[in-house]
Amino acid sequence: MIVYPLDRLYQEMAYLAYHLHWSYRELLQLEHGERLRWVDEISAIHTQLEIAEEET
Repeated sequence: MIVYPLDRLYQEMAYLAYHLHWSYRELLQLEHGERLRWVDEISAIHTQLEIAEEET
């Protein structure tokens, strides 16, 4: 069985809690793939905002 690194789990949960204001319980209910998808989506938004800011 492969175990997901606990430090990485905390990083992902903190990132999502900070940006989405979801509770600890809500975050724990997410499947691993879904949690990663939310992290990717938020990261993509930040990248787009940074690019737009650089262009102005």
